[in-house]
Amino acid sequence: RIERVMDPKTLQPTKNEEAPDAQWWKERPIVLARDLTPHDPLVCDPKYCTVDEPPKCLNLELPTFGYWGASITPPEDDLNPWKGLPQNWQTWKEGEDIRWKMVSRFEISYYEDQPEKCIFPDHCAGIRAASPQEGRVVFKLPKMEVGMIALCVCCGKEVAQAQILDNPYIEIQFNERILDNSMFDLYPEKKCVRIVNDHSGTVVGSTGHAYLSIRLLEGNTEEVTISHVITL
Repeated sequence: RIERVMDPKTLQPTKNEEAPDAQWWKERPIVLARDLTPHDPLVCDPKYCTVDEPPKCLNLELPTFGYWGASITPPEDDLNPWKGLPQNWQTWKEGEDIRWKMVSRFEISYYEDQPEKCIFPDHCAGIRAASPQEGRVVFKLPKMEVGMIALCVCCGKEVAQAQILDNPYIEIQFNERILDNSMFDLYPEKKCVRIVNDHSGTVVGSTGHAYLSIRLLEGNTEEVTISHVITL
C-alpha cells in the first residue's frame, strides 16, 4: 500500500512525485486486517489472519516480555470454577548450567573475569505435572476475537504428539466442558496443539469469564509441561 505524505516545507501535497528531491511517497507497512484486502492470505487461514488483534501468548519460558494474555488462576480464586479441588502443578525452570546458551565464545572469553556481564537468562520453563494426584492447572483466558486456543509443551520441537495428542490420560476442559481429544491437531508447529479452533462452542463460562483446565488421569505415564498458552 502507498500512502501520500505532505511536503514538510510547504505543507502541501507534492506535485512532481517523480522528481528525485520530491519523493514524498512511502510504503506503509501492513499492520491492519484491512491492509490485506482485497487479497486473501496466501498461507494463513483467513479467519486467523484477517483480524485486527494479533494472537496473545502466555509464555512461561524465560526471558519473557510484553502482554501475556492468559494467566494461571490461583486455586483459591473465588471465580476459579474448580476452587476447592487439588491444583498442585509445579513451576519448573531448566537448570542454571545453561546460562551461557546463545552467548558467543568471544564474549565468554572477553568477560571471563566478569561473567555476570554476558550471561543470557535463556531458560526452558513451564508448569508441569506427572500424576493425577497433582490435580489441575487452571488458566483464565483473555478476550478472544476468533476463539482459537493452542497449548505448547516443553521441551523439544516435536513433543506435543506424545504429551497431548497420543496421551489418552490427559483431560482438558474449556468452561467446564471436556474437550474431545480426537479434534486436536498440531498447530502452529509440532510442539503445540490446537485444542479449540474458533467460537463454535461456549465462549464464556458460568463465572462470566473463560477458563481452561488441564489434569492428568489415572494411568498417565507422561510428564506434561505446559510452556505456552496461545489465544486469538
